[in-house]
Amino acid sequence: MSDNAQMMKLYSARILALAADIPHQGRLEAPQTSVKRRSPLCGSTVTVDLDMEEGRVTRFAQEVKACALGQAAAAILGQVVLGKTALELSQARVELYAMLTENGPIPNAPFQAYEVLIPARDYRNRHASILLALDAALEAAQSLSAETTS
Repeated sequence: MSDNAQMMKLYSARILALAADIPHQGRLEAPQTSVKRRSPLCGSTVTVDLDMEEGRVTRFAQEVKACALGQAAAAILGQVVLGKTALELSQARVELYAMLTENGPIPNAPFQAYEVLIPARDYRNRHASILLALDAALEAAQSLSAETTS
C-alpha cells in the first residue's frame, strides 16, 4: 500500500468528522482541577478542566491542540466523560492502550467509539497524541478522587 493510501486510511472521513466537532471544547470557569498534558514527541497539548461530585465527573471542558487523531480521541472522550469515575477512565485508558499497542480488542462501552482509531496501531509515534485527552482527564479525576479519600 502506498504512503498516500495509508494516510487516507489513517485519516478517514470519520476521524476527520470527529476532529472537527470536539464536545466540551474550551475551559470551565473555576474548575475543581485542571491538568495540562503535552506529548513531547509531537508537541500536542490538551488541557482538561473538570469537577467531580460523589466520585463522578459532573463538569468537563477540554482545550485541544493536537493532530486530527488526537482531536478525534478527545472528541470521543468528550462524548462520554460526564458521569464517569476515575476507575472507569482508568479502565478505558488501559483498554485503549492495549488496542493500540497489543492489537487488543476495542474498549468496552461506552468507549467503543475508539475503534475508529484502529488504523493508528501501526503509527506508534501517534499513540501519545491519541492517549493525551484521556490521560489528562484521568489524572484530573484521580487527583480529585485522592482528595476525597484522604
